[in-house]
Amino acid sequence: MSIKLQTIDHRQATALLPVLSDLLADAVAGGASVNFMQGFTAAEARPYWEKQIAGLAANDRIWIVAEEAGAVVGMVMCIFAPQPNQPFRAEISKMLVHSSQRRRGIGALLMTGIEDAALAAGKTLLVLDTAAGSAGDRLYRRMGWTPFATVPGFAYNTAGKPEAATFFYKELAPTPVWRG
Repeated sequence: MSIKLQTIDHRQATALLPVLSDLLADAVAGGASVNFMQGFTAAEARPYWEKQIAGLAANDRIWIVAEEAGAVVGMVMCIFAPQPNQPFRAEISKMLVHSSQRRRGIGALLMTGIEDAALAAGKTLLVLDTAAGSAGDRLYRRMGWTPFATVPGFAYNTAGKPEAATFFYKELAPTPVWRG
């Protein structure tokens, strides 16, 4: 496998809008628990990504893309907690791997990359949620994430059926002491 991870900025993300939009639409079409419903299109994904790019430009998140032979095959986003009393925390959001590329270890590479990038940015506690029992759920458990709650009927799956979500955390380093 010759997967290359790259942290991208808002300019690079803007240039990748069509690719990212296709990637998100592909994830939804495949039933991934990523906040959208069946029938979601790449055209509908564009405004979502544009809002996320604004956050990237504001330096309140990190994006990493996985590329193979110059093509984006996956991405992951880490959003920094906005609360003043949680400068050490971030949330992993939208970990996507194209359906044609799954089960090759790309998700694990993306997660390792985003954990390293988050720690380098001073984030020592990460959280995320995913559909209970999903491939993502299994991946996060294998990667040492700690499940701390499962909420029944938390969100609709892509077909509109209520689905449980499992919430996870991972401590990358001890939470720093506040020095005021």
